[in-house]
This record gives sequence, C-alpha cells and structure tokens, in this order.
Amino acid sequence: MRRRIGRRSVTLTVGLALTGIVVLVAIVSLFWLPYSLSDTSGGRLSPPGAEHLLGTDRLGRDLLSQLMVGARIALTVGIGSVAIAAAIGVTVGLVAAFAAPWLDDAISAMLDVAIAFPVLLTAMLIVALQPASLGSAILAIGLALSAVVARISRILAKRVVNAQYVTAARTSGTSTLGIVRRHVIPNIAPTLGVALALQFGAAVLAEASLSYLGLGAPPPNASWGRLLQEAQGTVMTAPVGAIAPGIALVVLVLGVNFIADGLRDAADPTRRGRGTR
Repeated sequence: MRRRIGRRSVTLTVGLALTGIVVLVAIVSLFWLPYSLSDTSGGRLSPPGAEHLLGTDRLGRDLLSQLMVGARIALTVGIGSVAIAAAIGVTVGLVAAFAAPWLDDAISAMLDVAIAFPVLLTAMLIVALQPASLGSAILAIGLALSAVVARISRILAKRVVNAQYVTAARTSGTSTLGIVRRHVIPNIAPTLGVALALQFGAAVLAEASLSYLGLGAPPPNASWGRLLQEAQGTVMTAPVGAIAPGIALVVLVLGVNFIADGLRDAADPTRRGRGTR
C-alpha cells in the first residue's frame, strides 16, 4: 500500500513540478523579457550563446523571449478553453441528467455526433468563420471540447441522480437546484476535475496545431505552434528553433496529464483499494 501511495505522490509531484516551471516562466514574461519580440538585432539564425541563450530565429528575434511569451499564450488558451468547455458542457450534462427520457436521448445523440468530429477539425471549422485571433482560437477550442465535457458530466450526474439519497431529497421537497448544489456538484467535482485537466492538455495541443496551420494567434503573438511552423524551413541549420518549442509543449502537456493521473488515483476509491491487495 505504501508503494502504491508513493507512486501516486511521485506522479502528482512530477506533474506539479513540470507545470509549475511553465507557470513560472509565463509569470516572469509578464514583467521581464530578455529582448523585445520586435527586436531583430540579434542576427539571422544566431546559435545559442551568452547574448541569446537559445539563439535567434530567421528574422533575428530572440528565441528565449518568444518561448517565454508562448508559455503565457499556452496557459491562457488552456485555462480559457477549459473554462468555456466547463461552462457549456457541465450545464448541458446536468440538463440531460435531469431531463425527460426522450430529451435525454436527443441530447445524448447530438453529443455523440459532436464527439465524432475530432477536436482540431471542429476548432478549424469554427475559426474559419471569423478572423484568426487568440480569442477566436480560445472560443473555438472551448466549443469543440464542450461536447466531451457534457458527455462526462451527464454520465457522472446520472449516477448521482439515481442514488437513493437523491430520491430521499426529492421526497422531502428539495428543489432541483438544491439537489444540484448539495448533492450532484460535490459528488461529480473530483472526477470532473480530472477530466478537465486532461482537456487542458488537449486544448494546448489544439492551439499549437491551429497556430502551426496559420489559424491561431497572429504575430506578434509567439505561440509555440507558430514557432514550430516558422522553424520547419531551417530545422537542419538551426534545430533549436524547432526543438525548444517542441520540448515546451511536451513539458506542459505531460505535466498536466501527470497531475490528472495523480488526482484520479487519489479520487478513485477502486484504485486506492487495489493498493491494499
């Protein structure tokens, strides 16, 4: 059992450490950058050195400065997209859980259709309807992820709604909003939090993909996906330009997934039970 608890602790600790590094870099970028994003005095494709720790890009801009701003954009997109997905998805899921059977079936069918489309494809279709910007990318990704969140929320809420203590609460005259507030939300929050953490990683990858395709935040926003796109033509002569943002993406997504895995082990009693065998 101690060995199992130790594994959970290590997973959660590693996840917090990796994510914390990105968060720290993003916070520092709000107050200080080695060079301005518009500064092209570094020389074209300069190698890493004392003046430019990660070198410069094809326009002479400092790569470290762009990477730091990219951390801020990645966190903004992740938090904003998950917030939108949670607001829409949880609402739809709760409505389906309390709705009449025919309405629940209709909502479930629509969610199945929405989930059948890949998140990136759905986000691309939404972004195509409006000018490319950071806000439109956040909105598109949030809407694309909301169907998954709604499906999970519906399943979790259904389990609680069918429980005997909820039936007793209804018999005693508790309103639907009261049941949601006192019974449903507290019981689904731990598992839903894990699901939202996983969606955070999906949102970051989706934004990087959109930016790589030219549908994300336009310049001078230094998205990691755009840095990868700009570096693909010089990857053989200046590989740091492609390696650095790629590593940054891996660190953030891996960190968030480790946090979700650690929280899932802590919240799932069946997983805790396996450690006692």
